[in-house]
Amino acid sequence: MDLPPDLHDWTLDPATAVALQTSLAPRVIREDRFDRVRHIAGVDIGFEDKGATTRAAVVVMHWPSLTVVEQVLERSATRMPYMPGLLSFRELPAALAAFERLETRPDLLMVDGMGIAHPRRLGIAAHLGLWLDMPAIGVGKSRLCGHHGEVPAALGGWTPLTHGSETIGAVLRTRERVKPLYISVGHRIALESALDWVLRCLTRYKLPEPTRQADRLASRRGAIATRSCLP
Repeated sequence: MDLPPDLHDWTLDPATAVALQTSLAPRVIREDRFDRVRHIAGVDIGFEDKGATTRAAVVVMHWPSLTVVEQVLERSATRMPYMPGLLSFRELPAALAAFERLETRPDLLMVDGMGIAHPRRLGIAAHLGLWLDMPAIGVGKSRLCGHHGEVPAALGGWTPLTHGSETIGAVLRTRERVKPLYISVGHRIALESALDWVLRCLTRYKLPEPTRQADRLASRRGAIATRSCLP
């Protein structure tokens, strides 16, 4: 898959990275800017070798069948040390390398992590969506910032996630009696649409199927790249 031109360098000092986040965040589009969805990609990024290796998994699924069309597991040397609030600079180079290996261009991304639910409104889903210029949703398992009230117990119940006076996401119940997920806009999608797509991609698990499959792929040993002929 051909990627857009680079937005910036990745190996930056903390002050420069923070300033870059602040300058990029206003470019995130928080409304629906996409057409028909035929392929959804789940993205999961982690680390191995005590952080020396970044592991990025991308799984492309056909919509609405949620059948896996293509999947790539990329391992590359980690470029930056861990710095709170700057995780996307540490994780995304490996993810972009995985996207370069894809033959199928997704229409929507679901990323294990935050979109604008970030102190500077540029979590990993927003950063990736902005870089690729693709609609993206942040699907987080834990809260990075903000406050929220009680989440309704029924599946599909949600409550706003706020930071100051701003709504930065939603806390969504995806299974009864199971901890909720933190959903936020990544890029080119409204919060209401992000919630709708996450719910539409649920099966019998807590995670929506694209990020669940990416998490499964990331947990395997050995580099994997597979494709099917499904349109």
